[in-house]
Amino acid sequence: MRDCSIQLTNHAGDLSRVAQALARRGVNIKALAGMTIGGVAMARILPDDIVVARSAFEAANIKFTESEVHQVLLENKAGILANVTSRLGEAGINLEAIYVTGTADDLVELAIVSDNPKKAKKILEEF
Repeated sequence: MRDCSIQLTNHAGDLSRVAQALARRGVNIKALAGMTIGGVAMARILPDDIVVARSAFEAANIKFTESEVHQVLLENKAGILANVTSRLGEAGINLEAIYVTGTADDLVELAIVSDNPKKAKKILEEF
């Protein structure tokens, strides 16, 4: 699984432009994170079809970068996120993005993007 990172213009309607490009191609957004820090707006999108998302962005002339994503299903209780992020941090893995992609009963599914996907995958398999 892969996500897309897009630097936005921080102007009204810019995220809409991105969402419309995906909608025109029938790409569903599984998870989304967006924020503005210091005047710089950024969106990270987890599309359901990365191949079609790529073509949608290219057709709309939207610049983006892709990253590998690993999903992990965890108990939804206090301290679990601390345990996971501590293990990743102790291994020298920097997190670039983290999404909540689903919850059910006492479980939460996270999608994690890191600077070392291979090493992160191995650690996440322990949970």
